[in-house]
Amino acid sequence: MGIKALGYVRIATAKVEAWDHFMTQVVGTMRGQSPAPDVATYRIDDRPFRFWVEKADADRLLVAAYEVGDAAELADLRETIAGLGREIVDGDAAQAAARGVAAFFATSDPAGNGLEFFCGDTRDDVAFVSPAGVSGFVTGDMGMGHAVFATPNFEEAHSFYKAIGFADTDIPRFRFSDDPADPGMGFAFMHAANGRHHSVAIAEMPVPPSACIHLMLEMKTQSDVGKCHDRMRLNKVPESASIGRHVNDQTFGFYMQTPSGFDIEIGSDPLVIDPANWTPTAHLQPSEWGHVWAWQKALEEQKLEEQQGESA
Repeated sequence: MGIKALGYVRIATAKVEAWDHFMTQVVGTMRGQSPAPDVATYRIDDRPFRFWVEKADADRLLVAAYEVGDAAELADLRETIAGLGREIVDGDAAQAAARGVAAFFATSDPAGNGLEFFCGDTRDDVAFVSPAGVSGFVTGDMGMGHAVFATPNFEEAHSFYKAIGFADTDIPRFRFSDDPADPGMGFAFMHAANGRHHSVAIAEMPVPPSACIHLMLEMKTQSDVGKCHDRMRLNKVPESASIGRHVNDQTFGFYMQTPSGFDIEIGSDPLVIDPANWTPTAHLQPSEWGHVWAWQKALEEQKLEEQQGESA
């Protein structure tokens, strides 16, 4: 069956209280039970947690964890990844129980981005109640959302993800300037065995200290997204990109900065694909409209100041 979906993420932070406020009061997730000392968890559905946030001396995404069908598929994937030369650390029974899975192993992609793969996921009958009033998050067979990583060795990383079971959805090269000599930046948006447009994506750039570009969560309605945008503003969370709609996955949403420095995309109403019959695309721009990035705003403001200075 291949890789099913993104199951959970693990984050290290020196800003535990800031993360708790961000997750509950801004994003609107629900606190879960702590599986270990100095670990806080947050849920968005009937899984015991989707976010694992652990106390540390530095801030970074430790792991994006992906589910496979069963123990046999997990063993096959382990063999494939070992054959690609990546180091593997097998999880023990206690570690698996803390994660709410039957078995897992940890590894990394060729750029060093942390990954876990697991089987035997857990669900419960605890009702999701958002402390911020979010009507719900879209998960189910499509998993918790997606993760986007940076990789300077783009082709090697792209080949790795294809070899382990992800498939291409959209393979663009975006150009962020008007310079005709701009070579652009390679991206690979890749789907798992579900209808989400991409469960993982990689971008051709150096790996940031936070070890992540962004994570994405899908809310049930555009109203949920808009209210979250208001909470971002009222809580003075830095906006990374304004509300807009993407070309490739058609998601309506925005980006904001987490306490650990990477972004989280909050969206709704995306395109749902047929993973078995999808023909890869290569779009020329990331957004149909909106999504004005913070760096673009800064450049526009700088240019305006220069123009005003020249006319003074």
